[in-house]
Amino acid sequence: MNYDVRRLSMADILPIKELFVGVFTNEPWNDDWSDEAQLVRYLEDIAGNENSLSLGLYGDGELWGIALGTVIHWYTGTEYYIREFCVRRDSQGKGLGRQFMIKIEEVLKADGIHSIILSTDVDTPAHGFYLKNGFAELPKSRFFHKSF
Repeated sequence: MNYDVRRLSMADILPIKELFVGVFTNEPWNDDWSDEAQLVRYLEDIAGNENSLSLGLYGDGELWGIALGTVIHWYTGTEYYIREFCVRRDSQGKGLGRQFMIKIEEVLKADGIHSIILSTDVDTPAHGFYLKNGFAELPKSRFFHKSF
């Protein structure tokens, strides 16, 4: 199958939601996205603002993967901060994510963006995926969270 990358917008919210929920409510994440309104707000936070850059991997007219993120104008240059990245569960581990990431890099280079930043849990397959695809953990940075 031939795949192509297309820019996504909030007009594509239905297939984005379907793919996102199909991936992240299952192993290894098991996120509870049963609150539809919260899910839509979350996706709007990422894909519905001025600096959003959301990309979809399409094959045979179907959405197979998503990269939802933001363009950040950092002092070292313009970066793409991927907040959410996934391919359909039935395609994971078959090289489709790698193909998608290569196509994303081509789109970014054409837009003058030359780096990607992201975060992921270290105890998931995604961690190994990113390492295998040329990403490096930043030695001086950590992702922090505080609940109150």
